[in-house]
Amino acid sequence: MATDEKIIRARDVMQTTLAFIDGMATVREAVDKMRDEHLSYLLVERRNADDAWAIISIRDLVEGVLVADRSAEDVNVFEVMTKPVITVPPDMDIRYVARLLHNTGLSRVPVEENGELIGIISLSSLILHESIF
Repeated sequence: MATDEKIIRARDVMQTTLAFIDGMATVREAVDKMRDEHLSYLLVERRNADDAWAIISIRDLVEGVLVADRSAEDVNVFEVMTKPVITVPPDMDIRYVARLLHNTGLSRVPVEENGELIGIISLSSLILHESIF
């Protein structure tokens, strides 16, 4: 990147519409919400300000319910979610976000500012944003 080019930051690319679910909800409720909102993940609400963020994704559902041969009605989100979640600051250079996703094998990463989630960046966000490619 030439020195005169504007650095693209996480905040420039992140999706700001976020969907949350309670960890005590059933997997059935999570799946229904994912379907209703056309999402492949849900962020899991923290119990308090000191709690870590969590996420439940399609991968978690497949591994924790389908592969484990469990019922979606009998499994709670907290039992299969991924916690803690890696987050990035809004001012992180998007090249470093891309490297993080690549190096960890993650599909998405929430953007956190002052202890609150303000957005999320997915692999598809990197391709869809007109300033990157």
